[in-house]
Amino acid sequence: MNMAAFTASLSGAAPAPDLGAPLAGIWWAAKGDWDRAHKIVQDDGTREAAWVHAYLHRVEGDLSNAGYWYRQAGRPAPKDSLQAEWERIASSLLGEATP
Repeated sequence: MNMAAFTASLSGAAPAPDLGAPLAGIWWAAKGDWDRAHKIVQDDGTREAAWVHAYLHRVEGDLSNAGYWYRQAGRPAPKDSLQAEWERIASSLLGEATP
């Protein structure tokens, strides 16, 4: 799946069933369902899931908790917009960019 298809899929009721936890989490985040996104990534031990987890805590304004998850993901805490970070995460998870 590429970024255009992933973004287009946001008009649907649920993400594609073959998406891994990090992509499914970022999908639900885009839909505004923070709780569902959080439940999906909180039990996934990958760095990619930790990155999405960090983003989610940044969305909710819990920067201390977000900082912990950025460290788990091996990524610096971003200073740009939430939208820019969402796009960076989705692109990276889809294999379209190397942030």
